[in-house]
Amino acid sequence: MLARPAFRLTPGVACILLCLALVALASTSLNDGAGLTAGLQALFGSANPTMDTLVLHFSWWPRLVMSLLAGGGLALAGVLMQQVLRNPLAAPTTLGVASGANLALMTATLLAPGLLGLGREWVALVGGGLAMALVFALAWRRGLAPVVVVLGGLVVNLYLGALGIVLLLFHQEELKGLLIWGAGSLAQNDWSGAAFLAPRLAIGALAAWLLLRPLAVLELDDASARSLGVSLRALRLAGLGLAVFLTGCVVSVVGVIGFIGLAAPNIVRLAGARRLGQRLLWSTLLGALLLATTDQLLQRFTGQVSGLIPTGAVTAALGAPLLIWLIPRLKLRGDQPPGTASAPAGRHPAPNRLAGGLVLGLLGVTLVALLVGQTASGWSWLSPGNWEVLQWRLPRVLASAGCGVMLALAGTLIQRVTANPMASPEVLGISGGSAIALILAIFLLPAPDNLTLVGVGTLGALASLGVLLLINGRSGLLPERLLLT
Repeated sequence: MLARPAFRLTPGVACILLCLALVALASTSLNDGAGLTAGLQALFGSANPTMDTLVLHFSWWPRLVMSLLAGGGLALAGVLMQQVLRNPLAAPTTLGVASGANLALMTATLLAPGLLGLGREWVALVGGGLAMALVFALAWRRGLAPVVVVLGGLVVNLYLGALGIVLLLFHQEELKGLLIWGAGSLAQNDWSGAAFLAPRLAIGALAAWLLLRPLAVLELDDASARSLGVSLRALRLAGLGLAVFLTGCVVSVVGVIGFIGLAAPNIVRLAGARRLGQRLLWSTLLGALLLATTDQLLQRFTGQVSGLIPTGAVTAALGAPLLIWLIPRLKLRGDQPPGTASAPAGRHPAPNRLAGGLVLGLLGVTLVALLVGQTASGWSWLSPGNWEVLQWRLPRVLASAGCGVMLALAGTLIQRVTANPMASPEVLGISGGSAIALILAIFLLPAPDNLTLVGVGTLGALASLGVLLLINGRSGLLPERLLLT
């Protein structure tokens, strides 16, 4: 007897399965509301509208269309980035493009709102382009090696994210509406967002189709491509510029949504789509269905509060396992354990003099922190005998100094153990694990004291460190894999 062929997941099958899931979720949602027939009619409006049909027409249907458009645009941008950089981890979020576009929109909203009238997508394009240029500047000396590019994107993401948080903290009233939006919210109140995004994505898709044959040359090595008379610099600039434009258009409407631009191209590649044209087509379809299905699941299980939970946070949580799965499959320097830690710079010729200068600088900064401050009349010096103010400033200065010392010691130990000069508690996620554990303790425990919080935070940090060691143990704590994880 002939054995039946095993089931093989192809890009078409993956899209069909997701489409069936999306149709099932959407039908269930419509049935729970105004009904399937009334819900379908609400897409085009109704002669006798009710509250349910109005909500469907101006909120539910635009949100579904927006999720399809945004998912397709991000997936298309991800394919272009991965093709140009020959990097399976390249995506709008991993390269900092989405964060740069988001920060540019926040800055323009705060400082120059008139620029938004010229086109939100152009403001986002400038921000995303500058972020990618910064990543390239960090990785240029290493020939844009895939791991170095992604690590540069990690640094840029952290930096731009910190700048965004600073803007939100100092301008809460002006930017309060951007908090949920910036995390990737698909909530819609009308069709204006979909009408804005659809033609721009159509132009981007047309441009990608026109660049299809030239971009396919990038599958060859640089020498072979140049022998065909192709200008690699112009081609890469065109491909990356189009990817940044698509990302900027999506970010300008729905904020930062992760996972889709990374997942969809890799899924269709693993499913058998090898040629660039196939990957462009199937990745766009899969990305649209993936984001729409995720958003429908979010609405299904969160109910009335789905508008307050950004879809971007959910997609980021789904994307982390895929990224961790991809990291061991990268071709890095090898699987040999790291040697001794290498310093990023040469040894100082006079370390004792450097230490003395640092001590004097610390004393000077401490005095300034204690004696200089802002009052109702502006900046002023404080007399050393004014204990009413010093009793508030002194604990803060001592606490900040203690935090700095402990973080420095932790970073030194981690860098020594991992032989990685870029390792630190926040970059490796150890600080994040401690913070998550503390948040859970504050919300779940009735009245935790300081000692309990210290213990819970330590356990959270140990748990994060344990996950890192578990995933990277076989590679011997290879520095690049450890950082990416």
